[in-house]
Amino acid sequence: MVYEMVFSMFTLYAALAGLAVLPFLLCSWFPYLLHDLRYFLATVQIGIFISKCKRKKPCYTVLDCFLDKVKKNPNKPFIVFGDEIYSYKDADKVSNKIARALLTHARLKEGDTVAVFLGNEPLYVWIYLALAKLGCVAALLNCNIRSKSLLHCFSCSGARVLIAAADLKSAVEEVLPGLKESNASVFILGEECDTQGIETLSDKISQSSDEAISPTCRSNITMKSPSMYIYTSGTTGLPKAAVLNHERVWMASFLQKLNGVTSGDVMYVYLPLYHASGFLMGLCGAIERGVTIVLKRKFSASQFWDDCRKYNVTVIQYIGEIMRYLCNQPKKENDRDHKVRLAIGNGIRTDTWSEFLQRYGDVRICECYGATESNVGFLNYIGKLGACGREFFLYKMFCRYALIKYDTEKEEPVRDSRGFCVQVPKGGTGLLVAKITKIAPFAGYARNPQQTQKKRLRDVFQKGDLYFNTGDLMKIDHEGFVYFQDRIGDTFRWKGENVATTEVAEILIMVNCIKEANVFGIKIPGHEGRVGMAALLLQDGQNFDGARTYEVVQSYLPSYARPRFLRIQSYLPVTATFKQMKVKLAEEGFDPGVIQDPLYFLDDSKKSYIPLAQEVYESIRDGTVKL
Repeated sequence: MVYEMVFSMFTLYAALAGLAVLPFLLCSWFPYLLHDLRYFLATVQIGIFISKCKRKKPCYTVLDCFLDKVKKNPNKPFIVFGDEIYSYKDADKVSNKIARALLTHARLKEGDTVAVFLGNEPLYVWIYLALAKLGCVAALLNCNIRSKSLLHCFSCSGARVLIAAADLKSAVEEVLPGLKESNASVFILGEECDTQGIETLSDKISQSSDEAISPTCRSNITMKSPSMYIYTSGTTGLPKAAVLNHERVWMASFLQKLNGVTSGDVMYVYLPLYHASGFLMGLCGAIERGVTIVLKRKFSASQFWDDCRKYNVTVIQYIGEIMRYLCNQPKKENDRDHKVRLAIGNGIRTDTWSEFLQRYGDVRICECYGATESNVGFLNYIGKLGACGREFFLYKMFCRYALIKYDTEKEEPVRDSRGFCVQVPKGGTGLLVAKITKIAPFAGYARNPQQTQKKRLRDVFQKGDLYFNTGDLMKIDHEGFVYFQDRIGDTFRWKGENVATTEVAEILIMVNCIKEANVFGIKIPGHEGRVGMAALLLQDGQNFDGARTYEVVQSYLPSYARPRFLRIQSYLPVTATFKQMKVKLAEEGFDPGVIQDPLYFLDDSKKSYIPLAQEVYESIRDGTVKL
């Protein structure tokens, strides 16, 4: 009897000791388990919240979240712009005035689409809130686009109203005949305008009431209703309008919550509001958290840290190129004198990451991955240097993704003898694809079924399945960390912007001396992304006209899309299926000591493309000449 009691006690103590040791063993075997579980539980909470939002009639949107913040903290600063401070209550009242002006003069109704053509300023935010109060869809136009691209972006969204900043009047006038053909109403944010077909809006706003807009104006909105269109470049050469419904807007806005942003933070938003990063992860995320936004018209490396100190900024956004610009600034004694504790973004290189932390102090960098229209995303919640996310088996249960082999020459996935795609082994580089399901949908592009279908990959692992093609080459290491490797297809990234090679080629062939153009991106040491280069075939008997070529690209392309280097060839090589070959050209680069073809370099000071001399090449390589 005594023996049995002793044995029982020993067993109990052994079990308790085992339980006590178990957490240490688990942490030893799975060092990131607690982080993984914490992240998974946070995503579950978000899922439960969105389910509740769906069940409400009408559904609970980011706008409703904003209105709740107005009730809770009406006088809290919402937008700080230069020396101007606007409270949540101020934003609510001004957006009411704009909504009423648009109701009266644009005769908007629930479901209408309105194109917004502005740079970063508080009015951008007020207009978005006004449109949301009316149940309208906002098409966020890139304020750098012009001519054909501008008209295309307006038309493909199905918009019937355009609201433009006063300083963009000339760009609007250029496409006014096309806008008139579509019976569009065009408004300029100014008090006066003598152009027939363009109405002023500022005067109408000032005369309107700031009385609250009735929720009945948006009573039929559901979580699946379009909230906005955000444009992304594509292989068509013209931007595509990615459809973002209210559920998707919510999902993107929660990035701040997942990274630990609280209502006491002050966020610095300088990325363009027409981009998903600035609008969704910046503005909408700030609304969800109830934080104060310091809004900047555009990025300035020299003013960045002075702004952070002046406004007591605690959270910043970034893209990889931005962090490099900051690290390239002259060192100062007060580099670490700031309150920034968190940086959220994507595209930072490992060496820049290390240099940034070493120079600017203990800033937690939260690298993430995702595309505007994508149904898959990753977050590096561990802080692993160089990784853009982490693979976690519970996440994969809800979002079925895979890395598959991709043939960069044929520009298509590799398939086996059965016709199915082939997964790359752990640690290998492959094309990221994600299964399209109800939980992970792909809404596609507005009025562009052809490009929507191109992003859908069928019969990936079994007959009839459907996956979203991200167009990105990724790698997942043996610990489960995800690394971005490169982009495929006809799009490359430069200065934080996607550049569609076909669009650039179409502009180049407008030059009389150019017959054909093959545009691609090349890597240059010390720069994120790829800088634009084009191989050109000249018209028979024509000489290259550098000044005219410069004039055309400067007139029709935003600065980030202008090819910096040109290569004149006697013929442009194509594949067996007549696709232009870019990979080999991109690998050869722009070294005049190696390439026998004539090379030219875009020189803004001379307003021309000039012959690329060896010394200029060396200066670009060592960073003396800035791109």
